[in-house]
Amino acid sequence: MIRILLKIPVPWVFVLVYLISLPLQLNIRFPEFGEGVHQVVHFSGAAFLATGGILAAWSLFIFYRARTTTVPGKNSARLITTGPYRFSRNPMYISLTLAYLGEAGHLEHFWPVLFLPVVLIYINRVVIPLEEKILLSDFGEIYSTYYRKVRRWM
Repeated sequence: MIRILLKIPVPWVFVLVYLISLPLQLNIRFPEFGEGVHQVVHFSGAAFLATGGILAAWSLFIFYRARTTTVPGKNSARLITTGPYRFSRNPMYISLTLAYLGEAGHLEHFWPVLFLPVVLIYINRVVIPLEEKILLSDFGEIYSTYYRKVRRWM
């Protein structure tokens, strides 16, 4: 089962889980809040979505410029430790999480937020450990030092 999941690109895992939650969103409503709450949620969602998009673009640009892969499980040509990678070993996953939360907030969808932990557990327990194993194999002590200095998430 895990091997099949690993064939699905991580961004698509976020999209698929969001889509799986939509029937619940459409059929099981939560209590209405005041207009002020709606505006805050809507605006906050837009801000999270924009921040996630900017962080994703920045991270992808760094990988593109270094001519290395962004595909989990593939060997990297170079260890990236600059830009957002100075603060987190996984800014792309952070950007996807922010964009997911942003979309949910902007559209005022509650159910997808409840499903997000499933995605994060999968990434944290399956995808990232696989990536870390490959990076340690490819870069040895350089990656080990980076691993000790920079947090997995934030």
